[in-house]
Amino acid sequence: MAYEHWTLDDIDWSAFDPAKVDPEILKIIKAASMVEYNGADYATYLCNVFPDDAQFQEVVKVWADEEIQHGAALARWAELADPNFDFEGSFKKFKDGYSLPLDASTSVRGTRSGELVARCIVEVGTSSYYSALADATDEPVLVKICKLIAADELRHYKLFYTHLNRYLASEKIGKIRRALIALSRITETEDDELAYAYFAANGEGQDYDRKRWSQAYIQRAAGYYRPKHLDLGVAMTFKAAGLNPRGRLAGWAARAGYWAVKRKAKGLKQAA
Repeated sequence: MAYEHWTLDDIDWSAFDPAKVDPEILKIIKAASMVEYNGADYATYLCNVFPDDAQFQEVVKVWADEEIQHGAALARWAELADPNFDFEGSFKKFKDGYSLPLDASTSVRGTRSGELVARCIVEVGTSSYYSALADATDEPVLVKICKLIAADELRHYKLFYTHLNRYLASEKIGKIRRALIALSRITETEDDELAYAYFAANGEGQDYDRKRWSQAYIQRAAGYYRPKHLDLGVAMTFKAAGLNPRGRLAGWAARAGYWAVKRKAKGLKQAA
């Protein structure tokens, strides 16, 4: 039986409760809507990296459609929460200021296996993120959207992990290399993509400075994580890296990661 993905019509938009909108969560939802809606560019990049793999290209196209739908759902909610939010205008601003390497013919990770490790990290990261947001908000429509997206991202992780194993059979990159790629992709949460998306959504009339807007985003987003969100994220990151996801090292990394995230959020909030 074929999987039937949810649509925007499956969401009860009439349940939206403006009294339960958290203005700080609204800011990061606006930014997230643009990153998700940019799925078509990611599909172009991945198809360029896997030009001779028709099976994977078909999977990527379906994945991209679902990512775009995530962005559309988040944008619709953001416009309900803030009728003055111009998603189309903000998305154009985002695209004008940030772009992926669409002319690349090889992975920026060095190998196709490395690319798939990085994709696994992104998917488990976003699944943890939307799970955290679902637990942090009381607004019923946003809770529903975040839970739907979190489930999708977990399924996407499994999809990329399946193809990772297929490529590892021939490329055979080691655990250390996989772990370094995973770590590198995690640190890229502070690159221009999220910072510029946050700026495009919330910085009307202001200039772009990556450090400033990255810190503004992280200050808010990091504060919503709880240990259970990091536990899952670290376990699946270890799995993608070829390490034991339930071992002592994974447990230590989850605790250390949670401490680091909370410490950074607290430090940025105090600085602000």
